[in-house]
Amino acid sequence: MIASETASSEDLPHGMPYHRDTRHDPPAALMALQDQPLRRMRYYPDDVEGWLVTGHALARQVLADPRFLTGERFVRSPTDLPHFFVSSSEHVPPGFFFFKDPPEHTRLRRKVTGVFTLKRMRDLEPRIADIVDDRIAAMKDAGSGADLFQEFALPVPSLVICEMLGVPYADRDHFQRTSSAIFDQAMPIEQRNEATGELFGYVHGLVPAKRARPGDDLLSTLAADDDLTDDEVAGIGMILLLGGHETTAHMFGLGTLALLEHPDQLARLRSEPELMTGAVEELLRFLTVAHAGMMRIVKEDAEIDGRILRAGEYVTVAPHAVNRDPAYFDRPDELDLGRNSQGHMAFGHGIHQCIGQQLARVEMRIGFARLLEAFPGLRLAVPADQVPLRTDMFIYGVGALPVAW
Repeated sequence: MIASETASSEDLPHGMPYHRDTRHDPPAALMALQDQPLRRMRYYPDDVEGWLVTGHALARQVLADPRFLTGERFVRSPTDLPHFFVSSSEHVPPGFFFFKDPPEHTRLRRKVTGVFTLKRMRDLEPRIADIVDDRIAAMKDAGSGADLFQEFALPVPSLVICEMLGVPYADRDHFQRTSSAIFDQAMPIEQRNEATGELFGYVHGLVPAKRARPGDDLLSTLAADDDLTDDEVAGIGMILLLGGHETTAHMFGLGTLALLEHPDQLARLRSEPELMTGAVEELLRFLTVAHAGMMRIVKEDAEIDGRILRAGEYVTVAPHAVNRDPAYFDRPDELDLGRNSQGHMAFGHGIHQCIGQQLARVEMRIGFARLLEAFPGLRLAVPADQVPLRTDMFIYGVGALPVAW
């Protein structure tokens, strides 16, 4: 039977629970809502009713359905963090295809799709391995301990994406600072918008030289495309620079912490290195560092799970809950590096699925394998509960990871 739910109820959750109770698990209050994979939810700041999706099957359905848009003006937040998501179309840079819908999304994304194919990522493996080995050598030269996040997790993907894009790695302090501000949900929206404009301006400043003196890099290729304006080239470059180092860096950091806190799984991976490809997928599922929620707006009335979602309503998919759905994953709260984690949504789903997912997989497979091989005695240098976590960021992870060997 199809039902249309519009009436308010005192029992509706007020936003998507956000605050975590443990380091590696989604909020307990969020997981308690999984008994209804699609439920009504109130959105901040004005208590408007919308929807929350925590079920795997329904998340796939919503994220693949063209009736659910991502490029509209978002003025309401799914969480009670005061500055979580108060944004609008005028703050989305040109070329930022993640916040566009077809046909504009299709036109822009197509410009870079061919760069991130599995074959091209495999061709990059020797260079990625060199970068990983260089960082490991630098750590060893520095002594018997380090902040793994600053010395390995952040530099590896930053170096890789800088080389791919043609962005000077010497400018890393600038783009890492601004990207961190953009992802900081505790920062007022005005400051996050200012950081967005600053990073956009930085990438935009590289474009004229790429047009005049093209190199063997992605920004040069985009700059040579007559179908793209300088603004669009800068926007595409900016979103790739943001996504190309932040998410993978925090997967390295949080993933290493998770392995060190699950010594049985770490020992298994060391003794069965052939598990690495599947282990990366399981870490992606188990940790789901892009945990902020995937927001959509209903374009036209849509029937989902026997309910009518009305045009104009907000829908939030909770990826970390979806990746712990017991209806899809057996024993979802356990880290099992031998499980088949196929179908996880750490990279999203549908037309907005992360375009750099194959690059991230290659980086993590090589990075984790060589890190564990180089440091057989790797251990935390502080108690696990003293590792600082980024709890108010769009990308969940560690703020630092002191280790010794």
